[in-house]
Amino acid sequence: MELTETHTLPVPQARAWEALNDTSILKICIPGCDSIDADGENAYNVAMTASVGPVKARFKGRMELTNIDAPHTYTIVFEGQGGAAGFSKGSATVNLEPGDEADTTKLSYSANAQVGGKLAQIGSRLVDGAARKIAGEFFKRFSAQLQGGPESQDSAAGDENGGETHEKGKKSWTAWISKS
Repeated sequence: MELTETHTLPVPQARAWEALNDTSILKICIPGCDSIDADGENAYNVAMTASVGPVKARFKGRMELTNIDAPHTYTIVFEGQGGAAGFSKGSATVNLEPGDEADTTKLSYSANAQVGGKLAQIGSRLVDGAARKIAGEFFKRFSAQLQGGPESQDSAAGDENGGETHEKGKKSWTAWISKS
């Protein structure tokens, strides 16, 4: 699976870099993320729940940042195990550069991943679609966090496409992603 996208972030490059390296912000922004804990220099243990079509699993894995050139680029190397659901592994190169407008940043990334087990059996179209939805939700939440304020956490957890409603009108991302 390959995924390449570009997003304009509403903050200067240095602030975008800082946020991309803040585990508390990332935990809020990554759909289904249960924890991100440091595991050495530029390495993290990650636990998250993901649903792709009929397959739902809790993944535990590790990600490491390599080829770091702050505040311009780095590569994320990741691998995760989801028990009977299968595994995923791959890398993503993230690039930041000043945006076209003042105080904005252009973030581009290119990710390559392989999946195995039940995930591989359900088909690449479903897996690719789910990955695109997760990435889209991440950037929606990330932009809201960058803009700040308590409302950014509420809007980051919501979903316009429907889903299971939970306390305070928030909607579950698992209901949203499982619709793929």
